[in-house]
Amino acid sequence: MARLLIDCMDRAGYQVAVASTLRAFVKKSDDVTAVEQLKHSAQSEIQRLTKLWTQQGAPSLWFCYHPYYKSPDLIGPVLCKEFNIPYITAEASFSQRRTQGVWGYLQNQVVKSIKDAAVNICFTERDKFGLRNGVPSANLLKLPPFIDTTIFLQHPISTQTSHLVTVAMMRSGDKMNSYIRLAAALEHLQHLPWTLSIVGDGLLNSEVRTLFAKFPAERIIWHGRQSRADIAALFARSTLYVWPGCGEAYGLAYLEAQAAGLPVIAYDTAGVPEVVKSGYSGILTPVDDDKLFAAAIEKLLGDKQKRELMSQQARSHVERLHGFEQASSALGLLLRKHIR
Repeated sequence: MARLLIDCMDRAGYQVAVASTLRAFVKKSDDVTAVEQLKHSAQSEIQRLTKLWTQQGAPSLWFCYHPYYKSPDLIGPVLCKEFNIPYITAEASFSQRRTQGVWGYLQNQVVKSIKDAAVNICFTERDKFGLRNGVPSANLLKLPPFIDTTIFLQHPISTQTSHLVTVAMMRSGDKMNSYIRLAAALEHLQHLPWTLSIVGDGLLNSEVRTLFAKFPAERIIWHGRQSRADIAALFARSTLYVWPGCGEAYGLAYLEAQAAGLPVIAYDTAGVPEVVKSGYSGILTPVDDDKLFAAAIEKLLGDKQKRELMSQQARSHVERLHGFEQASSALGLLLRKHIR
């Protein structure tokens, strides 16, 4: 999403430069040393950029993507006040649970920057609601999640009838939970002639493979990491995109799959309903109900007319509401309003 935002600003006529490569990430809630190191490094960056901007001129604004309690922006807010330029965030977040310890301190810094921002861009109503509750005075604006659909629209919609596909990193937490639930749901469908392509890799690769070892080897096709072009080509040979999406913020892969004309089967949870319109571009099922998830897959695999209609609607859904051009136009207009 950060790369897409840069591309959007570039398309809207702005020159975008990465001001700092400082990695602001505090992994542990009790790591006081890491916080002190981060503060020291941030101060060094502030001094460097102050000198640079004094000599060469300050930018029109500072844009920060995804500041949160583990990864605050300790540079931009200071410089924006010093040089009187707007501060804008995208996908900032606030957690009611992170109010203590070093994460609490860092979140307080995030809250201050959100309060002072000219505008905070939210990609989902869920995130907007969270920020409104945590930072009532914040200026919030909704920009729907978006993708560049070009590479996915180049392919015709698939005529395959039983090939499932999913794309996800293999890591702990929500991603692993989704793999667990997907494998459990597919156990209820062994009477159907489906195959599943899995695109992704990560530290839990062997654990994910073990989950699917219960199925005949010819049913599961392992692709590892793939380029977007290769994924687009794979989507064009597939029937449905299946991924529970435990805790998904929204999931750009859902948008990519729909742009390729793949109806989505996912959970009705977190930010997923922001990108998948249930009953129109896919089917969203209750969280952790393996039988209903399986039933949704079986329903579309067995109903050619419904599946083909939903395929067309999935592509239309992304083109109308989540396309790159619409986002670039909206973001460009927003930035022009706030540049002094």
